[in-house]
Amino acid sequence: MTRTAIYARYSTDLQRESSIEDQIRLCEKKVREAGGQVFQSYTDHAVSGASIMRPGIQMLMQDAAAGRFDEVYAEALDRISRDQADIASFYKRLTFAGVRIVTYAEGEINELHIGLKGTMNALFLSDLRKKTHRGLVGKVEKGLSGGGKCYGYDVVHGEERGHRTINEAQAAIVRRIFEEYAAGKSPKAIALTLNKEGIPGPMGKAWGQSTINGNRQRGTGILNNELYIGRLVWNRLTYMKNPETGKRVSKLNPEEDWIIHDVPELQLIDDDLWQAAKDRQRKLDRTGGNFWTKQRPRNLFSGLIKCGECGGGFSMVSQTHMGCSNARNKGTCSNKRTMKRENLEQDVLGALEHYLMDDELCNVFCEEYTRHMNKLRREHDAALDFHRDDLRKVKKHLSQMVDAIAEGAPVAPIKDKMHELENRRVHLEALLKDVEEAPPLLHPSMACRYREQLGKLIETLNTPEHRAEAAEIVRSLVEKIVLTPDESENRLVADLHGDLAGILTLSAGPKPSSHINDATIAASRAALGEGPTCESAPEGASQDKLVAGVGFEPTTFRL
Repeated sequence: MTRTAIYARYSTDLQRESSIEDQIRLCEKKVREAGGQVFQSYTDHAVSGASIMRPGIQMLMQDAAAGRFDEVYAEALDRISRDQADIASFYKRLTFAGVRIVTYAEGEINELHIGLKGTMNALFLSDLRKKTHRGLVGKVEKGLSGGGKCYGYDVVHGEERGHRTINEAQAAIVRRIFEEYAAGKSPKAIALTLNKEGIPGPMGKAWGQSTINGNRQRGTGILNNELYIGRLVWNRLTYMKNPETGKRVSKLNPEEDWIIHDVPELQLIDDDLWQAAKDRQRKLDRTGGNFWTKQRPRNLFSGLIKCGECGGGFSMVSQTHMGCSNARNKGTCSNKRTMKRENLEQDVLGALEHYLMDDELCNVFCEEYTRHMNKLRREHDAALDFHRDDLRKVKKHLSQMVDAIAEGAPVAPIKDKMHELENRRVHLEALLKDVEEAPPLLHPSMACRYREQLGKLIETLNTPEHRAEAAEIVRSLVEKIVLTPDESENRLVADLHGDLAGILTLSAGPKPSSHINDATIAASRAALGEGPTCESAPEGASQDKLVAGVGFEPTTFRL
């Protein structure tokens, strides 16, 4: 009996939650009528078909690769994906796994469906995007909203969407922000005051410096919203999905593509106040420039220290001590304790060198890790051997056919078979091109080598000419440092979370020179796969993020 997996999806446009149930009910009926057995239903709720980065479809592909079912059944091909590249990739993966794709609308899917329906679905998305954009342009030119909510206004519900009215309570906050900023108060101080007074920010969240400052070029943030002076600017940004991650990102459009419409009825602040705020922004631009965005981390572990109460970052609150940024900048955290930066750095370096790689636990990890990776390597190499053997057979058959034709055999009966074998040959050669067999794995004396390498790096931190490079490598060993108040001991307790990938690559690296200079930096960079010395790194050094399993966590240590 055929094991069948059902896939159903609905997007937010013109569909509802029950659409998933309707699709599954239809598919189950058809599967049973065909004598199949429903293995499992995979679903994605309120997710666009323009990207395959969906939890339901990703789980389906994993189970297909594991051989848990024989076919996939869906209402239509566009339920799986509307993207040409994604649907082709999905088809190739399932075909390789020996899983058929069947839909209620198209029947059993083959290459013809992938080409034609994939193109039709892509054209549908493109056409829908253009029609939606054209409709929004018409709304904006009438002074209506082109989408999205804006702080200071309420949406007016009626027959025609896009009407807005001023929210007087929020409008008063907007005027206050502009007045205080123009008077010289910083966005950070303004946000802290608003949070202390319990005034909710946009979307009901706490106020932050970036909420007020935003980005001048992109028109984001309270201080840059031209709607507050009765000027509606639309199409400033284009939103696209990153094909690698599936995440939505924005890109700035040329200024000539912007659509600008005057809406004086929505003006919240007068022109003089707006201009005063803009004058202060320009003055800060001239004096500040892009200085902060170009700095290296000021201290050894800047940006890696987190608050155990709220999850926010720690920053310097005095010349010597660090404290929770949210507690001081937003007033949204109760962790007011501080810790001396030099003491924290010494404790962390000591933990990295002496405690983070326990010999006994490290040996257990090496054995389990090596056993698992060897299994994956054998499977990987077996697949390569299968493809190489198949390629040899294909070439042999092609050679035999050429010899037969040369000896006078008729071409017509074997022409199609030769084309098929030639396509197979090209496909196999492409699969095997630049493919390398899996390398050997971990060094048996990993923990000892790790401490030796790190000891040299810590010594190098005291040499001015190499301090920056050594600090960068040491930082790569740390995922985060969490500082949590301990009321019983009246102090902050630090939990060090090591980055296991950095630790393993440093451990597997070549033994460092006895000289604390360029050789130490070069050896460590080679282990981390960086710089011109990376060719000397041991095989198996990995840059992947590794997660320790339950019961064995050599990457976490409490100071």
